[in-house]
Amino acid sequence: MRKALILLAFLASPAFAVQPDEMLPDPALEARARAISQLLRCPVCQGENIDDSNATISRDLRLLVRERLVAGDSDDAVVDYIVDRYGEFVLFEPRASGANWLLWLAGPGMLILGGGAAALWLRGRRQAPAPAALTPEEEARLREILKE
Repeated sequence: MRKALILLAFLASPAFAVQPDEMLPDPALEARARAISQLLRCPVCQGENIDDSNATISRDLRLLVRERLVAGDSDDAVVDYIVDRYGEFVLFEPRASGANWLLWLAGPGMLILGGGAAALWLRGRRQAPAPAALTPEEEARLREILKE
C-alpha cells in the first residue's frame, strides 16, 4: 500500500522538461536561465513556456539561452537574441512598441468607448419625455376593458 502511494505521489508531481544534462553548474546562471525560460513561449506548444515544454525546439531554445548566458550576455541581450531569430511570437508578453501599441491600447480603448456609449444611452433615457396622462375618455375606456 505504501509503495502504491509513493508511486502515485511521484506520478502526480509536476514533470519538468529541463533535463539534468542541460543544467548549468553555476546556480546563479541556472537561475537566470530558468527566469528567462519562463518568459519565452514554445513555438510548437504555444501555451507552454520553453522551461515546461518537452518539444525538441524548446530544448534547443533552452540550450541556446544557457549558451548565451555562459558567453556573458545580459538577460535582455539573451531575450533580444532569441526574438531576433524567432520573432516576437516567442514572447509571452509582447513588447509595447511599434505596431504592438495598437494591441496594448485596444482593450482600454474599447472599455472607454463602451462606457461612453452606455453613458450617452442612459443620459438619453433620462431626458426622454414622460408619457402623457390619459384623457378622461381613455380612463373610462380602460376601466371598461379591465372589468371585462
